[in-house]
Amino acid sequence: MEKQVLHYDFTKKPLKPSKFWMWVARQFAIKPRLKGRKTTVKKINMTGIEPPYLLFVTHASMLDFPAMYTAVAPHNANNVVAIDAIRDVGDWIMRRLGCICKRKFVKDLNLIRNMRYCAEKYGSIVCVYPEARYTLDGTTGFLPDSLGKMGKLMKVPVVVLRLYGTFIAAPQWNKDEQYLPLACELECVASAAEVRSLPADELNARIHRAMQRDDYAYQRENDIHLTNPRRANGLHNILYQCPHCGTEFKMYSEGTRLWCSACGKGWQMSELSVLTAEEGETEFSYIPDWMAWERQNVRAEVRAGTYRFEDDVTVHTLPNAKRFYDQGMGRLVQTPEGTRLTCTAYGEKRELFWAGTELESVHIEYDYPYRKDKYKKNIFGDCIDISTPDESYWLHPVGNRDQLTKISLATEEIYILAKEKVKERGKESAESVSNKRAEETV
Repeated sequence: MEKQVLHYDFTKKPLKPSKFWMWVARQFAIKPRLKGRKTTVKKINMTGIEPPYLLFVTHASMLDFPAMYTAVAPHNANNVVAIDAIRDVGDWIMRRLGCICKRKFVKDLNLIRNMRYCAEKYGSIVCVYPEARYTLDGTTGFLPDSLGKMGKLMKVPVVVLRLYGTFIAAPQWNKDEQYLPLACELECVASAAEVRSLPADELNARIHRAMQRDDYAYQRENDIHLTNPRRANGLHNILYQCPHCGTEFKMYSEGTRLWCSACGKGWQMSELSVLTAEEGETEFSYIPDWMAWERQNVRAEVRAGTYRFEDDVTVHTLPNAKRFYDQGMGRLVQTPEGTRLTCTAYGEKRELFWAGTELESVHIEYDYPYRKDKYKKNIFGDCIDISTPDESYWLHPVGNRDQLTKISLATEEIYILAKEKVKERGKESAESVSNKRAEETV
């Protein structure tokens, strides 16, 4: 067995954002990233709202971070950041920028403690990206039902930042970043007094409503043209099922074209991101509608009990914010009952299982990492990231093509179904107790 590997210590207290290091970041990272992009900030219901407050931000691309810092300027923020992003930049500097480390889609009481610590001790803006991964189609992704409870625990105003343009400029499935205008809408959805008085469910509903956005609608409304001749490159990653013949994982994309190799049908993507069939009916001209159809199909499979993914995967682990560890091959199986990973890690056999109620969603990356020079030997390709409290497993399917988006959709649908079953069992149990008491009374 290898020597003991140190795991990240999530109990250590975050630091207050350093004025010096934040000045350096703004001058040499934030401002340069937004150079050439007209960025506007609109504030809604923000009169009198000053730090500390809890900030929920929509998530679309790496442009979200400089846009967020621009929207909250001149203030800084304690930013909740995934451990892989901490690893990319470096734990030492990220801590001095006020970052709070987290593993994606893992419930962690240390996170709430650290967030409250920043608000109470530093009087900071505490920034969270509740979708926990980039949107796949420019619309709002999966949001947990715990956001209202989080707001209640923080006891500070709750603000939502909707970002527009960061997705169409740099969708995760296309690595050609475009210089397009960005719009930031900073809206207070609950004052500190409202946070105290509102029920958690109502606060949660307010947050969910405020987080809704559609970047393709923003593009059309503002007549923003994508002149990139490679704008459709990678589109098959999210539009993996042909609506003409129904075949999955036989879609391809290049230039401005998307096509199915099974039936031969093709579509062209316009400068306004509108899809038009080269021949015959245009089943979906709007990319989010195509993805909604795919989700509906996945939902049907999950609820019929026929959904199954199984493949060999290469396994890399990320126990800390320093490096990935190559663990060789493993086996990933996902069914409506849950997700199972069998592998060897640090010389020991492991079998991990996440029941449907335990995994809200998964983080996926297409062609990860894009900056190959930063990772040297750690070249993964398309990846799924599933975590436990002390480990992140980065998995690359080796036998099946373009499966990531379907796995992501299926994970969310499995979770929704599992929660419905728990709720139904709770109702049946309550009815049983009520009936028993009625019988005893009689």
